[in-house]
Amino acid sequence: MFKVQTLNKISSSGLDLLPRDMYEVASEFTNPDAIILRSFKMNDMELPASLKAVARAGAGVNNIPIDKCSEKGIVVFNTPGANANGVKELVILGLLLASRKVFQGLAWAKSLIGKGDEIPQLVEKGKSQFTGPEILGKKLGIIGLGAIGCKVANDAHALGMKVKGYDPFITIDSAWLLSNNVQKASGLEEIFRDSDYISINVPFNDETKGMFNAEKFALMKKGVRILNFARGGLVNNPDLLKAIDQGIVTVYVTDFPDEELLKNDNVIGLPHLGASTPEAEDNCAVMAANQLRSFMETGNIKNSVNYPACEMEFSGKSRLLIMNKNVPQMVGKITGVLAEKQINISNLLNKHK
Repeated sequence: MFKVQTLNKISSSGLDLLPRDMYEVASEFTNPDAIILRSFKMNDMELPASLKAVARAGAGVNNIPIDKCSEKGIVVFNTPGANANGVKELVILGLLLASRKVFQGLAWAKSLIGKGDEIPQLVEKGKSQFTGPEILGKKLGIIGLGAIGCKVANDAHALGMKVKGYDPFITIDSAWLLSNNVQKASGLEEIFRDSDYISINVPFNDETKGMFNAEKFALMKKGVRILNFARGGLVNNPDLLKAIDQGIVTVYVTDFPDEELLKNDNVIGLPHLGASTPEAEDNCAVMAANQLRSFMETGNIKNSVNYPACEMEFSGKSRLLIMNKNVPQMVGKITGVLAEKQINISNLLNKHK
């Protein structure tokens, strides 16, 4: 019986995929075999010796101590693409909010409460202060063409935008998903120079932290509107605010606001709503549960952030799964031990990362 601990509320669509005759699921366990979570911060958590896997029902894994898990042989899974449609829809909404002063107009219209019969006349008189451009025919630059970036690119083109994308690490799967109407940018400078709108869709890590800074803003087309529904740390906020003051950035729409950003009238800050749809939560939970179950029952690894993809058809009565550091002669030593015990190997797969 595998013990699976939930550190957040996880959709039953996923948990129901774990058979109760093989899995015990609860929020409190002393020695769990696996953990499923969403946003719970595990960074300072003591990892039990029994723990074999952690499944994050979402794409970001900043809340999980990856290095510590790797050292202890704990496989960490995420669910890339499971919430892509939910985030994509919010990015498309962000395009419209960056153009049309919907928030400002809504707040102003609410201020008319109590004016009674005067409201229609006041509306007609005051609406001119909330004008904004259409997105039709405008140039959208997309940085990062993963599951979300591809969906944004395709839908933005369908709405009549001229779309260019840049991703030096685009996968074959993403390339298949991308419309052939989306142009390939030669580099970031081309995106910055030509785009009326820029959508940021890259992962957050040590290499991308603060990558959108004063140097990058200086290259951008004046009046650009920027959408960040990826991670807040990708943008250097003090540099961004200076770029807004200089007229380089007209509007910044983000799902990751802080106090300084919220004080600026040119910033539209949403409370991290990207994956806040019941469909996305269900999809993430289902994907996390399936990956966890496959690993616990067969040792197969798919969508791990710290161990290599490793999948092999299950044949025979038992399977031996070994995590080891990538050092010379390790495979030979392992097979030698088995040979000494007169154990035959019917099939073997060795992957490293």
